[in-house]
Amino acid sequence: MAAWFTGHVPDSAVSRLEARSTIRTLLSENHDMATLFRKLLGVWRSLVSRRGARSVDSRFEDKLLGDRGEQTAVRFLKKQGYRILATQHRNTFGEIDIIALDGDAAVFVEVKTRTSAQDGQPFEAVDRRKQEKLTRAALAWLKTNRRLEQPARFDIVSIVWPAAGGDPQLQHFRNAFEATGRGQMFS
Repeated sequence: MAAWFTGHVPDSAVSRLEARSTIRTLLSENHDMATLFRKLLGVWRSLVSRRGARSVDSRFEDKLLGDRGEQTAVRFLKKQGYRILATQHRNTFGEIDIIALDGDAAVFVEVKTRTSAQDGQPFEAVDRRKQEKLTRAALAWLKTNRRLEQPARFDIVSIVWPAAGGDPQLQHFRNAFEATGRGQMFS
């Protein structure tokens, strides 16, 4: 990340009490917004590292990798004849990475991208809980768009994109799982 992410508070662990005190002091001082943001971010990063959570940089890199994977999946699906209706669609039930049409069927696509398959294939991350969440989000989309009578299915695009560069390995699973959870959804 950029050098301005380093604030005056070191990345070493600080207690919550120290962090609160530092934040109060920073807010009471006369700083421009950029300086204040930089210093507050330094305090936050210290707390994150203290809790053993992943760094801000790591989460940002994961988001970029995920976005790149979704863009690759969109290009792939278009080549397969899908018509893309929405990407990164959010509603109160969650996010659907890609919503497309394949013929008459509405297709809700979950994209999983990883830099390696060392901890398992990316598609394995779509567990029952994730399937239920996707089902609820998809049902809400179908209701909102008055498409409840339309056939629908769930696909998964699994991408392993080596960190060292190289070409991504993409797998497409059509009709990867049935609608799960409560409520009704017909395919």
